[in-house]
Amino acid sequence: MTNTKKPRTNEESRVPRPMEVLREARAQLAELTGMTAESVSAFERTEDGWELQVEVLEVARVPDTMSLLASYQVSLDPQGGLTGYRRVRRYERGRAEPRRSGGQ
Repeated sequence: MTNTKKPRTNEESRVPRPMEVLREARAQLAELTGMTAESVSAFERTEDGWELQVEVLEVARVPDTMSLLASYQVSLDPQGGLTGYRRVRRYERGRAEPRRSGGQ
């Protein structure tokens, strides 16, 4: 029996560093949505790749505290390629999140 799987190249098998993943995820999300990715508020390596929570400026307003932001959940493959995203929350920049029970 012969092995029909193509061997992985160094580039395919190399695991990107976290900062590479963050930069690339922000750039890919901005290109797909046309919106500015302002920050990454959560970042985790998973079995399937990477999961990020990215804060995006959706609507700029004056004053800036009234601008609408959104949190997007972004999924990436092990090499940092974007595999999916979805908006999970939308909020005004100047609004604090309500306190949750249990001190969170």
